[in-house]
Amino acid sequence: MSLARKSLGSRLDWTTFFLYIFIVLIGVMAVYTSEYSSFSDPFFDATKSHMKQLTWLGISLFLGMIIIFTDSKFFYAVSYFSYLLGIVLLLLTFVFASEVKGSHSFIKFGSFTFQPGEICKIFTALALSRFLSAGDTKFDTLKDRLIAAALVLLPCMLIILQNETGLALVYFAFFLPMYREGLPNIILVLAFSMVGLVLGTLLVEQLPLFIIITVVFILVGLLYRRTIIRQRIVLIFVIGGWLFSVLFSNVLVPYVFTKVMQPYQVERIYSMLGQDVPQEFQRPGRKAKKDADYNVRQSKIAIGSGGFIGKGILNGTQTKYSYVPEQHTDFIFCGIGEQFGFIGSSVLVLLYLALMLRIIHLAERQRSGFSRIYAYCVASVLFFHFAINLSMTMGLAPVIGITLPMLSYGGTSLLSFSIFIFILLRLDADRHVLLR
Repeated sequence: MSLARKSLGSRLDWTTFFLYIFIVLIGVMAVYTSEYSSFSDPFFDATKSHMKQLTWLGISLFLGMIIIFTDSKFFYAVSYFSYLLGIVLLLLTFVFASEVKGSHSFIKFGSFTFQPGEICKIFTALALSRFLSAGDTKFDTLKDRLIAAALVLLPCMLIILQNETGLALVYFAFFLPMYREGLPNIILVLAFSMVGLVLGTLLVEQLPLFIIITVVFILVGLLYRRTIIRQRIVLIFVIGGWLFSVLFSNVLVPYVFTKVMQPYQVERIYSMLGQDVPQEFQRPGRKAKKDADYNVRQSKIAIGSGGFIGKGILNGTQTKYSYVPEQHTDFIFCGIGEQFGFIGSSVLVLLYLALMLRIIHLAERQRSGFSRIYAYCVASVLFFHFAINLSMTMGLAPVIGITLPMLSYGGTSLLSFSIFIFILLRLDADRHVLLR
């Protein structure tokens, strides 16, 4: 029987659905254990975070059912409109935002708190997928590449202005699907070079760094000397790259660290690097906190104390006595590590990897470019959250407030990832359809 003649239920990818459900239920359990303190704590307490998370799971499944029974062509048709709606919601936060832990990215409706930046990730994925898959889009041209970048960077910039840097950085994950569609590798090389240059600026003195930069560009010039002889413009690019690198390390990075970034962000970056904040990067009247890495230290202690098999469920002392701040949101992985050890943590990591690899498999079997690109957007956002959050809890990345997908407590976060997954399942169910 052809795919088109099969029932909707038989066309759904149940493997992806059950991986999603397993991770969410593990998250509910992890949120419960992060709040647990004694046997007298009732499980069915509506005021507890794990019960609120279960409520959000019910809402997510209800919306997911609606999405499944929606025509897949609907998502293609409303992609640009939904993106515009997302931008409007982000703009409304500047008028109606409520401050939550220093961030102005939440809108409150009574007891309901909503973060437009989370939902806007879905709208951005839909708009980017439609643009890149459009018949008149030529992604090998500079104009269309700039348009695709603008679709991603516009909500990113608005979220940065709301003082939600971690969420804004997630939007850079949308550049990964562009590589699948033909974005040159040189851009990825330049991006990693910029990261290396920033780290070099923070770790190396100015004169040695200047010498290193100069030597690197001399070697590049020697490597491409034959090309330079034939095309003098290449020499101009090499000299321009050297000049930009010098100005970037001596002017731009110090300006960003002293004028743009918040003091706590600078402290977290240097804490990750195992160093104190230099005098030139400290703000007037403010001394760097000595306990800037407190969260990460407590997280490492919790994960390390779990050993190979863990202390057992509800027996994690670091989490039971709330030594780890934000242990039910950003640092929820440390509770898994403490209670279930290396084995439990590895199982969780494998579940995430299985889900991401399954989504990539779904992406490659799509007939429609729109569905394929959207699937890669989902996989990229999941990977970015997963990799940064785990690195953050283990001290390998600065603490920037990125949740662990479908595991960390947070209604808007769970809802947005659920919608991501269910739209993908609906598009995959109609993978024989060429969306236009």
